[in-house]
Amino acid sequence: MIGFLCGEVLFSDGQESVLQTTSGIGYQVYYNKVLVEGSQAAIFIAHIIKEDSETLYGFHSLRAKKLFELLLTVKGIGPKSAYGLISNIGVNEIINAVNLEAKATLTKVPGLGGKGAAQIILDLSGKIDRVKMYSDSSKTLRAKPVMQKPNLIEMFEETTYVENVQSVVANQHEILNDALMACKELGFKEDKIIPIAQRILGANNISKPEQLIHLVLKEV
Repeated sequence: MIGFLCGEVLFSDGQESVLQTTSGIGYQVYYNKVLVEGSQAAIFIAHIIKEDSETLYGFHSLRAKKLFELLLTVKGIGPKSAYGLISNIGVNEIINAVNLEAKATLTKVPGLGGKGAAQIILDLSGKIDRVKMYSDSSKTLRAKPVMQKPNLIEMFEETTYVENVQSVVANQHEILNDALMACKELGFKEDKIIPIAQRILGANNISKPEQLIHLVLKEV
């Protein structure tokens, strides 16, 4: 079973992503965030195996993955419905909705009616708080293992470098998502904007969503 993937982003459109690991294999993952193509990303994975298919669902944190797996224990809730809940509502909001028996919050997701929301509350009441024990933080890169008798200065420099790269990658993802949301509000379609935004972000030193939006609008 695959539980975690780390690699280069070959493709990402906010619905699916393809990550190439160091082994050279590219994994296609359902992932609800747009990643910067060419960057390094790390995603927690729920590996769904059926008789005629295998599907990978990606999550930014271990807590989100564990909530997804818990939702699959609910009668009538399949992988697509569970992933739609997490993507549209969010982990903490789902936990609160179950604890407060707020069916209206759960039914905001397309395709989930009152009956399904009631079943989630019934089946997960008293259980859902367990997912809070898992980390809600995301991971991007891992530092290389340190050899025996390491040079302490080199260790410090390597750790600082990895932390800086993590910060830059996370900031790029945030800028890209903010810019895409703004362009969608202006009436532009995602499939037209995403490749342009990814190319511009990869080729320029951009620190604010406004800068990316300005450059994208000059090309559309």
